[in-house]
Amino acid sequence: MSETTQDGGVAVTAPPSPDDGLSPAELAAKYGLSVSGARPGLFEYVRQLWGRRHFILAFSQAKLTAQYSQAKLGQLWQVATPLLNALVYFLIFGLILKADRGMEREVYIPFLVTGVFVFTFTQSSVMAGVRAISGNLGLVRALHFPRASLPVSFSLQQLQQLLFSMIVLFVVAVGFGSYPRLSWLLILPVLALQFLFNTGLALIMARLGSKTPDLAQLMPFVMRTWMYASGVMFSIPVMLKEHPAWIADILQWNPAAIYMDLMRFALIDGYGSENLPPHVWAVAVGWAVLVAAGGFVYFWKAEERYGRG
Repeated sequence: MSETTQDGGVAVTAPPSPDDGLSPAELAAKYGLSVSGARPGLFEYVRQLWGRRHFILAFSQAKLTAQYSQAKLGQLWQVATPLLNALVYFLIFGLILKADRGMEREVYIPFLVTGVFVFTFTQSSVMAGVRAISGNLGLVRALHFPRASLPVSFSLQQLQQLLFSMIVLFVVAVGFGSYPRLSWLLILPVLALQFLFNTGLALIMARLGSKTPDLAQLMPFVMRTWMYASGVMFSIPVMLKEHPAWIADILQWNPAAIYMDLMRFALIDGYGSENLPPHVWAVAVGWAVLVAAGGFVYFWKAEERYGRG
């Protein structure tokens, strides 16, 4: 198109664009463009996560190695820390407060050490999950990968740390008269179920912590309360036998207590099925599936928002 100007010249104007009047969304659809970092479908997200499995494993191992790299005892602190905690709890709760009531010393000490090790597994997974996104923003903003890789990797790191600790736990159990038997095979499904539960919880906390960094300061108080309510240092039915039965039932059905009691039942000779709530395996599976699946979906729904201001 052209038109004559006042001085006799000819001005040429561009023809109207076929894209005039189209909204940004319509333009993107017309030319096949998509949002950078858009959330994929759930099944595609699972496929992408599986494709990063080697990164997840390598990242967890690197974090585990670096965790105590500045300490002279190095990886020994993986075992020494929960053992020292167990010693402190034994001195305070076992000797002073007599929390071992109803149990022989040969049962109570492995009971206490098992509780400390197993609860520490969940506690560490939760605390690592809170910082999984907010503590790795440089990685999140620099690279494109399924963000769930981070909390899953941190949970895997805590599982590897627990496996080191299990060697000491076996020594403690044998030292107090609980020798290897078929029930020790139950340790494997218990660890698998607790790992699923911890991973789901880490995913939930990772999403919450990504927007509320102060949550990392609050969680130690929450975890300490949870620990005292889960029977780490005492038998819930024995300690609460003079209280209404529903209180003990609620505390026994909480997932931390469920996984601790199953581990104790598998490992300790004097800790029989009478100490377990009814349908305990069904409840353990239910907690694991519910929290793992729910946590994964909850985290996935905010995938495109992680690391964005």
